Parts: sequence; C-alpha cells; structure tokens
Amino acid sequence: MKVLFLTSSLGAGGAERVATTLCNAWAERGNQVTLVPTFSGGGKPFYEVSNNVKLSYLADLVECTGKTPLLYIKRLLALRSLIARENPDVVISFLPNVNVAAIASALFLSVHVICCERRDPSSQPTTIFWEFACRMAYRFADMFVVQTESVANTVGKMYPHLKCVRTVANPLPEDVISLQKEGVEKARKTLLSLGRLSDEKQVAMILNAFASVASDHPDWDLRIYGDGPIYGKLESQIHLLGLQHRAFLMGRTTTPWLVMAKADAFVMASKYEGFPNALLESMAIGLPCVAFDCPSGPREISLEGKVALLVPLNDETALAHALQQLMGDAEFRQVLGDKARASVIERFVLDKILQQWDALFIEVGVKP
Repeated sequence: MKVLFLTSSLGAGGAERVATTLCNAWAERGNQVTLVPTFSGGGKPFYEVSNNVKLSYLADLVECTGKTPLLYIKRLLALRSLIARENPDVVISFLPNVNVAAIASALFLSVHVICCERRDPSSQPTTIFWEFACRMAYRFADMFVVQTESVANTVGKMYPHLKCVRTVANPLPEDVISLQKEGVEKARKTLLSLGRLSDEKQVAMILNAFASVASDHPDWDLRIYGDGPIYGKLESQIHLLGLQHRAFLMGRTTTPWLVMAKADAFVMASKYEGFPNALLESMAIGLPCVAFDCPSGPREISLEGKVALLVPLNDETALAHALQQLMGDAEFRQVLGDKARASVIERFVLDKILQQWDALFIEVGVKP
C-alpha cells in the first residue's frame, strides 16, 4: 500500500504526534509512506520520524515565501504534482486547511482521499473562510474521519452531503504504556494540569477549585505544565489567591509522560476538546483523573465517568468537590487509576487503532 499523509506541520502538537505514530507504524509493516508537512518550511520534526518514512516538505517544492493568494495557488499546484508523481493508493489529511488542500489537489486524479477532523466543528469553529471552504470541499472526500462518536453524530449538520463518516480514536503511544505511575508514598503530592495555556483550557477554574480545597489538603501542590498567551494572567491569579507556595507554573515540558508518572492525580477543565491526549495518556499511566464533560472526548474516554471523574461543564463547585474526593482518599485514587489504565490500554492500544484503519482502507477500496 502506498500512503501519502498530509499534515500542516511536524511541531509539538497532538495531531502531529498522531500523524507521526501512524506513519511510522504503517512503514514498519512494509508500506510505502510519504509524510508531507504542507505549510511549514522545514526544520527538525518534534517527534521521531522513522527512516522508513519518506519526508517531503511542500515548502521545498514552492519557490516563493509569504502569505499571498499566489503562494497558495502555487502550493496547491505543487501538491497536485506531488500526488500525481507519487501516485499513492490513498491520501490522508489532517486539519481543515490541509483537508481542503488535499481535496482540491486530488480532484480528477485516481486516488482515494480520507480527510480527518481533529476537532469538534460544532464547538471549535475556525475562520469564516475555512468553514465555508470545508463545507464546500468535504463532500468530495471518499471518507471523513473523526475521533469520537459524538462528533460523528453531529458533523453532518455542519457539513452536508458527506459521503461516509467513520470514527477512529487516537492511538496510545507505546512508550506511554511501558510507563506507570510511581507507587512510592511521598511527603508532598502533585495534582497535575498539562496543556496549552489558553482561554479554552480554563486553567483559571482549576486554580480557583484548588484554592477552595487546598487548606484541607496541605500536603498537595498543583503543578501546571504548558505555555501560552495567558501565562501572565495565571501568574497574577496565583498571587491573588495566595497560592505562591502551592501552585506552580512549570512551563512547557518535552517529557510529559515522565511528568505524569511522577504525579498523583490529573485535572482538566477544558471548554472544549477534539480528543484530549493529555487525559488519555494520564489515564494510561494510571493517574486518577477528573475532567469537565466538555465536547468532545472526555465522556467517551472515561466511559461516561466510570473510569475517571466527569464533572458538569463549567461547574467550578463540582470541580472542587471532585478534587476534594481525589485528594482526600488514597484508596479511591488507587482504584480509579488502576481502572483507568486497564480501560484505555484495552481500547486505544496502537494495534487496535491500526486494525480500525485497516477496515477503513478496505472500505474505500485499498488493500492494507
């Protein structure tokens, strides 16, 4: 099987990690895989790309720079030439702008196109231009893949006339499964928050909830990993709440799984998600977790609250009660963490996700 995989960049994001994981796995099986970052100008990939994967930056094929309509047209023509030259059995694309480019570039070529959304379009709209472009283009994809059933059930209202909608979740990295939460009893325990410091992650609510229960649990600290536009605002909030010695902004980490393994519980208060890798991976490591029941991802990952605590969206009081429960009961944390680990490993191990992709390939007429 020849696969041409298109993604916007190869930075540190979750989509990039999943793209790299899938390409490496397919190449290891003996497939011919070409990974194409479409809107970045080179540089070293954040995640390791197998030597068996051909890496081709679209920017290297376009002899101009900037953000002009002419450049986008040249990129589309270069991408079309690349698809024609590689002649893959299937083109797979991630993210709205890349999906539109893939469909436009592959028109009238004998290649199957599978477009993948990494968000919930009903709660995470992009710009008016790209929403219109997606609405017009997605109907021409052979298959439209989303990460959760909740998105699959609603996406047809956003993008009418889709030919085929299927659900495939993100795979767990094999390195995560080999790790497990440290079982050593510590003098000070860590509540972990990990993700981009932006408004939709609602870290301010986590700080408020932690502040309301911190005095009941003097042996707990809150460690917030990540970077983003509201770093300064959160720093000020920590001081206003008097949490300078209990809540810490740790910055971005390049070893998130090791950070998870050293923590004692995980909390996420997002307004919306696509498919929260930080929650999935924390559960795989065995952390007891609490998350807002936001669209989309936490409800399905947690089995509707059976293997992680699911809190009504934006209910700060309920979030504080959930933290009180986690931080105050070591036995409950152990039981919940063990259930979480067993559940997500069973459902999201790489081999199982690859089998689901195999079924999609067969459905569009490609032999995996």
